[in-house]
Amino acid sequence: MWILPGHLHRRRELACNEIVELVTDYFECALDRRAVRAFEAHLTECDGCLNYVEQMRETVRLTGRLGEDDLPDDVRTALLAALREGSDA
Repeated sequence: MWILPGHLHRRRELACNEIVELVTDYFECALDRRAVRAFEAHLTECDGCLNYVEQMRETVRLTGRLGEDDLPDDVRTALLAALREGSDA
């Protein structure tokens, strides 16, 4: 189970780049309750992240489920870089 780092426990807010990093754990119910509350609270305030999460949910629905081990390391690295770059836009 993923637990928010200490600095997020105090702050209780997530930045957009943190949403990108946590979306898979959110979909897999691997976040603790505090992290889920922070994640969902951010989505109520940020239309961009809400759209991103909805797009990711639809992508998962359309493509099926890929495990982390199903991707070669270079593909995983490129995909994460592209997702991070897209969240900065």
